[in-house]
Amino acid sequence: MPSRSLVATNWATASENRIHHDDVARRYGFRGGLVPGVTLYAYLTNPVVSGLGPDWLECGGADVRFASPVYDGDAIETTFDAGQVALCDSGGTVCATGTATLAPDLPVVDVPAAPLPAERPPASEASLAEGTVLGTIEHGFHAGNAEQYLSLIGEDLPIYTDEGVAHPGWLLLDANNVLAANVVLGPWIHVGSRVRHLAVVTDGQRVTTRARVGAEYERKGHRFVELDVLTLADDTPALAVRHTAIWQVRPVG
Repeated sequence: MPSRSLVATNWATASENRIHHDDVARRYGFRGGLVPGVTLYAYLTNPVVSGLGPDWLECGGADVRFASPVYDGDAIETTFDAGQVALCDSGGTVCATGTATLAPDLPVVDVPAAPLPAERPPASEASLAEGTVLGTIEHGFHAGNAEQYLSLIGEDLPIYTDEGVAHPGWLLLDANNVLAANVVLGPWIHVGSRVRHLAVVTDGQRVTTRARVGAEYERKGHRFVELDVLTLADDTPALAVRHTAIWQVRPVG
């Protein structure tokens, strides 16, 4: 059973999303700023790649949910066993669970490209209405610049440095970024992702991420949004994601 122990790092304290800041997170009942869900996902991919091999980065997938918060400095362990992934803290709390496979069943949704808004509207039921196509974001992947990210997530698998392959956690960051690039959000929480890899992203490729709102709804006082996200590398589909976030967090009390 591949597993890995490490110390979680909240490297998003300078983020526009104030849920990663201690003072704001405490107002919502948390002990401190939350380690981003995309970071927890990145931690989980390490034992998955160790167990399933590099083919997972090209054609595999995962379905992960984040159940409990992880804080900066927490000692955590990630495991992959018989298709099941888990992330536990030092107190034994299971903070994230899911599955990973070489045969994902997530359908690939064809998302059109669209321009970014000249001025981001506030996040609302209207601006995040089901079917809304979000503006596309674009940047390059440069393996020589990936060292800082790999260090932030404590990644030790050599494939990312030796072969210049984009880390799946880094790619998933764009599912967050495309949302934040289109609407002005208050404190918000990434709570889960279904991911399907379609191709490996390598050094020098242009990365383009498109998104459309698949669902927007209320549950237990929170308002959720689900995005259908498609990431392309040099115009070739590389990653499909169903990305779920609480865009409006229920007030405490």
